[in-house]
Amino acid sequence: MSLQGRVAIVTGGNSGIGKAIVLALAKAGANVVIDYVADEAATEELERQVVALGDKAIGLEADVSQVSDLQMLIDRTVKELGRLDIMINNAGVETRTSVLDTSEAQYDKVMAINLKSAFFGTQLAAKQMIAQGDGGRIINITSVHEDWPMPGNAAYCLSKGGMRMLTRQAGQELGPHGITIVGVGPGAVATPINAATMADPEKMKTLDGAIPLGRMAQPEEIASVVAFLAGDGASYVTGTTIFVDGGIMHSSPGL
Repeated sequence: MSLQGRVAIVTGGNSGIGKAIVLALAKAGANVVIDYVADEAATEELERQVVALGDKAIGLEADVSQVSDLQMLIDRTVKELGRLDIMINNAGVETRTSVLDTSEAQYDKVMAINLKSAFFGTQLAAKQMIAQGDGGRIINITSVHEDWPMPGNAAYCLSKGGMRMLTRQAGQELGPHGITIVGVGPGAVATPINAATMADPEKMKTLDGAIPLGRMAQPEEIASVVAFLAGDGASYVTGTTIFVDGGIMHSSPGL
């Protein structure tokens, strides 16, 4: 699989799954724009890693909950690298709050960063790809919780459910333009967002016991699926979600 000469944007790209995606795309030959909102030093180090692989990397600070910042990301990408072939809507947050105790501010923040950014990231990327005239790839990093409730994390689950329908809707509308859109739904992944769980041996024992493969995923295991979907081998995949969850969504107590 080669992404040689292709240009990608990864939102939330300087840590966790986003960082692993940046490196996976670069290893396949893509030039990558890394969106971030914090930790410029980590972004600069990631840029150096991409350049060491022989590709171009640009770190851009942008708040993807703002449509103007998303447009800036795409405009700078095209100005600096000539085009946009792959859009990865990865940025995401959670509040770990329930239906009963989620505040308006918490709800608005989660929906803006997770769902609004994916919607307008898809829209603006698609417009650029249509203008280029040769199609493209859009990949939404969702979650098993686009389909699987998680008590105590209401706004997050709602946002991921919205991304599920965005992927299906846009798959229908963008297909005639040669643009595919696919969701990637991770299960439990060893990233900073799960640091509290990973620090608790009892919680980890319970979690690992619920996963048929018996362990959390590493970020690279999610990123390798994303890199495949960005390439020619996935040219007939659109409007659906690929779950990368170690089987947790279909685990059974065996009773």
